Amino acid sequence: MSVLSTTTRTRIDSRPGPSLLARAVTLVAVLCLSFAGVSAVPTTATAAARPLTNLAHLDFLLDQVSPPAVTGHTTYRLGAEPDLTVPWTYADARDGGTFARVGGGPLNPKTGDYDQGAFNSDDITRAAVVYLRDYQRTHATASRDKAYQLLRSVAYFQTTTGRNAGRSVLWMQPDGDLNPSAKPVEQPDPSDSGPSYWQARTLWALGEGYAAFRRTDPAFARFLQRRLQLSLRALDRDVLSHYGEYVVTDGVRLPGWLIINGADVTAEAVLGLSAYVQAAPGDRAARRDLSELADGIAKMSAGDAQSWPYGAILPSTGSRSIWHAYASQTAAALSRSAAALDRPALLQPAIREATTFDTTLLTGGGPDNGWQPTPVDQTQIAYGADSRVQSLLATGDVAMRRGMQDLAGLAAAWFFGANRAGADMYDPATGVTFDGLATDGTINRNSGAESTIHGLLTMIALDGHPAVRARAVGVAEVQGRDGLRVVQAETSASTTGSVVTEDPAYTGESQYGGGQVLALDRRERATIALGSATQGRWVEPVSWLAERGTAASSWRSDGRSLGRLRHRVGAQGTSPAPGALLPQDLRRPVSRSATSVRVTATRGTVQLDALLVRPLVSRLSVTGTAGSTELVHSASRRREAVLVGATGKQQTVRAYDGRGRLVSERHLTGTGTVSLKPGGFAVVVS
Repeated sequence: MSVLSTTTRTRIDSRPGPSLLARAVTLVAVLCLSFAGVSAVPTTATAAARPLTNLAHLDFLLDQVSPPAVTGHTTYRLGAEPDLTVPWTYADARDGGTFARVGGGPLNPKTGDYDQGAFNSDDITRAAVVYLRDYQRTHATASRDKAYQLLRSVAYFQTTTGRNAGRSVLWMQPDGDLNPSAKPVEQPDPSDSGPSYWQARTLWALGEGYAAFRRTDPAFARFLQRRLQLSLRALDRDVLSHYGEYVVTDGVRLPGWLIINGADVTAEAVLGLSAYVQAAPGDRAARRDLSELADGIAKMSAGDAQSWPYGAILPSTGSRSIWHAYASQTAAALSRSAAALDRPALLQPAIREATTFDTTLLTGGGPDNGWQPTPVDQTQIAYGADSRVQSLLATGDVAMRRGMQDLAGLAAAWFFGANRAGADMYDPATGVTFDGLATDGTINRNSGAESTIHGLLTMIALDGHPAVRARAVGVAEVQGRDGLRVVQAETSASTTGSVVTEDPAYTGESQYGGGQVLALDRRERATIALGSATQGRWVEPVSWLAERGTAASSWRSDGRSLGRLRHRVGAQGTSPAPGALLPQDLRRPVSRSATSVRVTATRGTVQLDALLVRPLVSRLSVTGTAGSTELVHSASRRREAVLVGATGKQQTVRAYDGRGRLVSERHLTGTGTVSLKPGGFAVVVS
């Protein structure tokens, strides 16, 4: 759950040597090291050497309920321990830096119920993961006890009998009544009538719970194991019975066995199953299910250093045009499953995403909520920022690539001011993580369960990686970015064509960035301004590609051809709309002297939404109390000599290839050049 604005709440439902199984043991060790009311927020102050994790605000969100007897819903020792521990969904900011705990939707003053509920299994499961990871890192009794109680609540939300056995209910009211059908209606409805985000997150919590308690409380661990196996039986029936089947989306074959057709939601189940399989290697059914789910996620990898989505793992089989930062732990899931299963091939999409896509994200502006396919939703939330940090750290740990840790430090700096607001999003003095950052830099200062949880998951991970933590806290000011940007075709062109308003702007599988398109009939043309530049750029036209369409266009700049495009895709298949809004690759980059491109429709009607413009070498510079860090990333097809560093500074330059492997490391005084391999990146640290 996350509050994206002060008025609107939106539910947001990752070479020769030791085996990956051995690396998994190392990874786990690293990660382990690494009532309605109000709560006050003191001034933020921290030192990089001190632990960042502060559970106080999450503790404040916790409450207890005694649920009534309900057929099909029970939990461990419910007769002896009738109270369940649950976090309130939202915490609204109040004057004086305090918070009030509230539920989801309008409150009925007569019944005391919310349209949605006060508590939800999405947040209960993830809160349990927070306390589990903190317990494993610190051995704190308080975290162990809260993890135990929250896992009991996770199990209570799970339906144990009837045709919905193994699935989970989403919402609970303040008095403990379950609310299977919330308002507005969420799918599936009732919430335990099919696979869901909350079922996947139940597997996440149960898997990590079993791994944490199997030695300290074997009886409780066996209970968690039985409930995990119950959920897996439902998953086998609902989802994995389709393993090996494919769906077609706009002409591309995609896996048909992902939970609710999503790599994003499936990843959160895989996180739990990876922990469980490592702790219970003899459970062959769970191992098989983990392998099949990870296979599906891996097949969602797309693009490369020159083409959208730049190696990202796409979240949904329903659209080839959408990526979002929230719930994007797909690379983390692949990395951890690669370790648990000892399957190195699963690491490759995770490495590609880290080296090619995360570098694009960092130099372009950070963890945007939605690319559809241009960054139309530039809201940023802790869920998205945490997902990038978790994926980078997990991939770096399992693949043993230091470059991922360098990138993770830059991604985590978002929480400490390296964002468009230039302000902290997490306060180590209180444990508060703010709910969101708007496109204009406005901070939503509410602090609900989802934001608090994901802020803390990042802090726990940073505390287990002290060098990454020090860099994240110490480089909290953005000095400059030069990366991906969007040029709206309809507002930047001199044209003989026409501007058409698209209503609605959302097509069902993508969204027009400005709500309009530039339409060019045959022989009509447009000159689209790019602005000046100091280097060459890749330009990717974003246009409507009709199903088996016939439209075509030619592109030129500085008197030379950039290429020709055919604006079409294959069969609609499972996509909500026939056709797709997608970027397309031009054959050549635009030269640094060019200030515009010219497009001519050569056949049919070409509908242009925007241009994605990317420098051949993108750059991010941040600074702070720990010195400065400069990231340069190459999207070029050849080696590039790049000027880096700063006058008068002593710096370390680490260059990595396109697979994140260290190529060179040297000291640099002042400025100098670094040679970047195609698709490679370098980090300059002072």
